Amino acid sequence: MTVIVVSFLAVLLVITAIGAASVFRARGTPEDYLVASRSVHPALTALSSVATNNSGYMFVGLVGFAYAAGLQAMWLQIGWILGDMVAWAWLHRRVRQESEKHDVKSLPTLLGKAHGHGGSHRRVVVASALLTLFLLSAYAAAQLNAGSKALHVLFGWDEAVGAVIGAVIVVIYCFAGGIRASIWTDVAQSFIMIISLSLLAGMAVSEIGGFAALFSTLREIDPALVQIIPGGLALGFAPWFVGFVFGGFGVIGQPHILVRTMAMRSASEIPRARRVYFAWFIPFSIASVLVGLTARVLLPDLNDVELALPQLGLDLLPGVLVGFLLAGLFSATMSTADSQILASSAAITHDLAPRIGRSYLATKLGTLVIAAMALAIALTGPRSVFALVLMAWSALATTLGPVLLLRMLRWPMSDNLALAVMGSGLGGMALWRYLLHLDGAIYEIFPGLVAAFGVYGIARLLGIGIPPTATEAVTSPLEGSEALSATQVTE
Repeated sequence: MTVIVVSFLAVLLVITAIGAASVFRARGTPEDYLVASRSVHPALTALSSVATNNSGYMFVGLVGFAYAAGLQAMWLQIGWILGDMVAWAWLHRRVRQESEKHDVKSLPTLLGKAHGHGGSHRRVVVASALLTLFLLSAYAAAQLNAGSKALHVLFGWDEAVGAVIGAVIVVIYCFAGGIRASIWTDVAQSFIMIISLSLLAGMAVSEIGGFAALFSTLREIDPALVQIIPGGLALGFAPWFVGFVFGGFGVIGQPHILVRTMAMRSASEIPRARRVYFAWFIPFSIASVLVGLTARVLLPDLNDVELALPQLGLDLLPGVLVGFLLAGLFSATMSTADSQILASSAAITHDLAPRIGRSYLATKLGTLVIAAMALAIALTGPRSVFALVLMAWSALATTLGPVLLLRMLRWPMSDNLALAVMGSGLGGMALWRYLLHLDGAIYEIFPGLVAAFGVYGIARLLGIGIPPTATEAVTSPLEGSEALSATQVTE
């Protein structure tokens, strides 16, 4: 056990030092703290974005889902990746261009910028910032919970200990360099994550006797575990799979991911970042599902499926590698938690109270407040990482996402219409998941987005909420001096 602890702490110390070293590049301004002065290399942007997008959800939630559901878990990730590809093909470039054009440092403020008639939609900014603040705080709490679960399994520590350790480390390096520190540590964490997970997956398959033995044993446990097309779906396979595609497309509403695009040094380098992003994302998804499947064979009696990965590592790996694996899991949770804490602090200091946001010290203090809020939720809120992450992801995707898309398409709307779009998206998502309980048939982002865009379409037909001076702005989004060529979009 001593070897495990030493290995774990050594990796965490290195990660913390990497983040703290960013203080030497810090410029002491709110812009540098929130968007790194828009100077981040595309490869760093890609690795940071993919580590932020795939963290405790992958290590804990997806592994647990594969453990329980079997091969059908692969459809979740295939759909997720396809939806994410659509967003990368068009949206990220626009976000980078528009954020620099309007000199904004957060997604809520970008949503508040009007196209076609100038001005700023203050009520939209406030509503978006409040959603960001509360949902990302809960999302960050889920990441802290994910890390604490691993420490509980391996060391027997109270789960509160892991949450506190994660929050403290995040605050240390975020204070040092803001989002630059977050991105630097994300890059280091991304390598730790992929190496540790791939190593465990390979050793688990070898322990079972190969892939043929894996699938035959899964079939013996439960034939449904190797059923490629799941049965019993209320609306059939196609709608179920499409729901996951929209789940991946839900990145359009995630402030903690899109702010990395804003921090990139040039919109023209988006294709390069995209290639790096998916070169990491795809193999990591495969390894996550594989670990879940092998854990079902080697650990058939787990009470909490979200503990499959740390328990499997404890059974298969030597002590030094167990510590490395645990550090990879813990790093994964921090790579998302730090991003969400920074995005939430921007919501306070840059969006809700912009006068305060002019102060570099106030911006940093906002980070401390949000970290404390996330820790409080982690210690007192729901313990399921998978459920909490999906809820927060869905709510952000169906509220901020539709307004962002409409802004990037240059389709104008009044404050009231934008708020109605956000409210209908959230209402549609909640109705589908919590009242109709149909999220098992179609992931709730799809009906939420249908509701949001449906409200906008009806308003357009009736001429409600469309500023009269902006009629010229409702033409094709590819017109005008800032339009992208077809070559750029598909590059």
